[in-house]
Amino acid sequence: MTKNARLILDIDADLHDAFLAAAEAENRPASDIVRDFMSDYVGSHEKPDAEYWAFVERKVEAARKSLRAGKGLSNAEVEAKFAARRAAIANKNA
Repeated sequence: MTKNARLILDIDADLHDAFLAAAEAENRPASDIVRDFMSDYVGSHEKPDAEYWAFVERKVEAARKSLRAGKGLSNAEVEAKFAARRAAIANKNA
């Protein structure tokens, strides 16, 4: 990062106090924890990279090729197959 910026927040006083107490209990500055929260939030909203999309495209094309070759199952067949699996697991755990 080349420069710093400030963020001013209006929060409930009880939440503020509880947050500072929790940060102190971990011996961490509250600002470090907020930066971590912000980084995690931004990271969770980033678009997947080109390598991921290439992977997805390969998987989709493989599935389409399989369907064209007549290897696909109908929805009813899939439902029946997994109902049988669920029943087998339920019987095993009973």
